[in-house]
Amino acid sequence: GPCTECSCSSGKEADKEPSHTKKKENGDRLCVPKIFFGTRTHKQITQISRELKRTAYSCVPMTILSSRDYTCIHPVVSNSSNRNEMCVELLEGKHGKSCSYYHSVHKLVEHHTLQPVSQAWDIEDLVSLGRRVRACPYFAARELMLGADIVFCPYNYLLDPQIRDSMDINLKNQVVILDEAHNIEDCARESVSYGVTESQLRAAREELDFMVSNNIRQKHHEPLRAVCCSLI
Repeated sequence: GPCTECSCSSGKEADKEPSHTKKKENGDRLCVPKIFFGTRTHKQITQISRELKRTAYSCVPMTILSSRDYTCIHPVVSNSSNRNEMCVELLEGKHGKSCSYYHSVHKLVEHHTLQPVSQAWDIEDLVSLGRRVRACPYFAARELMLGADIVFCPYNYLLDPQIRDSMDINLKNQVVILDEAHNIEDCARESVSYGVTESQLRAAREELDFMVSNNIRQKHHEPLRAVCCSLI
């Protein structure tokens, strides 16, 4: 039913939103939206979760999405310079090995300290608990997103479509809050930018030369070769 503690209880807001009325007329189920709270850095997420802990909403179901750089606890993968690829290889069992931490995710997701009756937590709490129960914090955080009312994450998790797809983030009909939103422009630019060295460009040009000289999809490779040459 409508809330009684704020101005929307009068029903005036509902009149402004025809889709809201239409849903009620058709008898469709109204879903409570999630709150996606985007920040510039992981450190700011820690600060915000600390502030959440001091409010009346400290026990609200929550999760924090972050990269494997911050949440991987596998003794080999976590010390690698390419954690993402090594993690995927382990999960796919490419070398006949698997990740025991991944298969124990349920221990972390179901742990009493992460349940709604508990207090808000931050990444360090999640990683520390993951080490204790020997379960993966990275995938546990993703599992917790299903039942979370508020999801904390860096900007690029919301702005970059590839990351949104890989993390199963759907922002339709959800609430999005961007902390220090004046930084969004730089973050958006970074998400569609990529850096290459001159040696990488020269190597790419050599490969494209080979493709063109051997008549392999020339109409696609010639323009790419021209771009490489112009940049070099």
